[in-house]
Amino acid sequence: MSIVTVEQVTHYYGDKLVFKNIDFRLLNQERVGLVGPNGAGKSTLLEILTGAILPDEGTVIWQPNVRVGFLEQQVDLKEGVSIRHYLRSAFQSLYDAEAEMIELSKQMGECSEAELERLFKRFSAIQDLLDQEDFYIIDPKIEEISNGLGITALGMETEVNQLSGGQRTKILLAKLLLEEPDVLLLDEPTNYLDLVHIDWLKDYLKHYPNSFILISHDTGFVNEVVNVIYHLEHKQLTRYIGNYQKFKEMYEFRKQQIYAEYDKQQAEIQKLETYIQKNKVRASTSKQAKAREKKLMKIDRIEKPDPTPRPRFSFQISERPTSVIVEVEHLEVGYVKPLFPSFTVTLKRGEKVAITGHNGIGKSTTLRTIIGEIPALGGNIKFGDRVKPAYFAQDWTIKSSLSPLEYMWGLHEKMTQKEVRQALARCGLKTEHIFQPLNCLSGGEQTRVRLCELMLERSNWLILDEPTNHLDLQAKEALAKALMEYEGTVIVVSHEPDFYESWVTQVWNLEQWSKK
Repeated sequence: MSIVTVEQVTHYYGDKLVFKNIDFRLLNQERVGLVGPNGAGKSTLLEILTGAILPDEGTVIWQPNVRVGFLEQQVDLKEGVSIRHYLRSAFQSLYDAEAEMIELSKQMGECSEAELERLFKRFSAIQDLLDQEDFYIIDPKIEEISNGLGITALGMETEVNQLSGGQRTKILLAKLLLEEPDVLLLDEPTNYLDLVHIDWLKDYLKHYPNSFILISHDTGFVNEVVNVIYHLEHKQLTRYIGNYQKFKEMYEFRKQQIYAEYDKQQAEIQKLETYIQKNKVRASTSKQAKAREKKLMKIDRIEKPDPTPRPRFSFQISERPTSVIVEVEHLEVGYVKPLFPSFTVTLKRGEKVAITGHNGIGKSTTLRTIIGEIPALGGNIKFGDRVKPAYFAQDWTIKSSLSPLEYMWGLHEKMTQKEVRQALARCGLKTEHIFQPLNCLSGGEQTRVRLCELMLERSNWLILDEPTNHLDLQAKEALAKALMEYEGTVIVVSHEPDFYESWVTQVWNLEQWSKK
């Protein structure tokens, strides 16, 4: 039996068609991987399923009483609420029931015998509910999931409004898993998780008792946890049975079919149009021409397959710096107290470094301290002459209604519009993306705009904090190639060894530094 039925769903953004006539039925205990290139509309489809966005055409029909859990990316968290209290709110209805039960026990000590029987029945019903819902092991459940996602290390009494964007995403995910809805809708849940926590989530989803739809560009992760693939491309959704590897095999065959069907239809349309044009005005053949015209109008035209442009990232050094980029002596990083022992390192021209370690250890804090965004707690930082850093921050919440073209042109007024458009196109952005507001682009499209900004910035030292979040596989490979060929210096924070292992010259493992 289907949990949700989607029929003929079509959606536009302005005058841009996002997808057309999508049909599918999500069945009980199906584990779906929703895949496709950046900008195909994957996140938009999840928002349509939640009702946050209404489709322009078509219907989304959920079975009654289905509980849907959606991993939202931007949520305002109240001040003064601890992580522990926030996670307990996943069971708020049970805590409310417990409070009612305590109140009933007080009333039973002061009521008549007739009233006592009624109160006791209600008390017993609540007690049965709490037992059935495992109310008395809620804290162990919270502890298990908090440990699995690396939340415990943040301090369970830490206030949620003090957390970074990545840390907030982790506690939103934890609360969602604690609620255990009938359908999980997960948009990039592995962003901000390190390898050990990704492995934990992988095992959790393998044993999840209900259905889920998962968006992730971590194809290895998707491959191990799903049994159905929804592929969103060319404004159409195609369903494949099996994991990601099986999908790849079937998709290669399907891709050839799509192009063949399009070419065949175009040939038929051309033939009909030629006949109509030649014979419509002749009295002897006008009837046949009109019949063909009606046939032409009834054709359900196949959308022209529009391959996602392959990005071609390229970073140039503005000028050659001295041989030493930065010298760090006895540096202490942190806020109130150091996150790990002081360290001394020298970064030389042309070196490429990956900073690794579990979430919360201080990777981003280390970067931001070195470049001066956060004051050091101790030690010295000395830069070489002619060093020009360019920084890619992990969090980039853009609320601008400027288009990528307007945004980039504002930063580089001496460039022509054509030059700016060409730069954005090299990053894999189509014309339709270039003119959309930045705040309406997908995460992957926004990342491409930010990488374009780095490409045009005058620098010789790239500092990148989780640059592959939201990027599809094709874009990750293009970025790795560009950084490998880059003649300048690089420091990158990444939880994806497959991305950096082939081109970095050294690794700074902060977990090892913590043990010194």
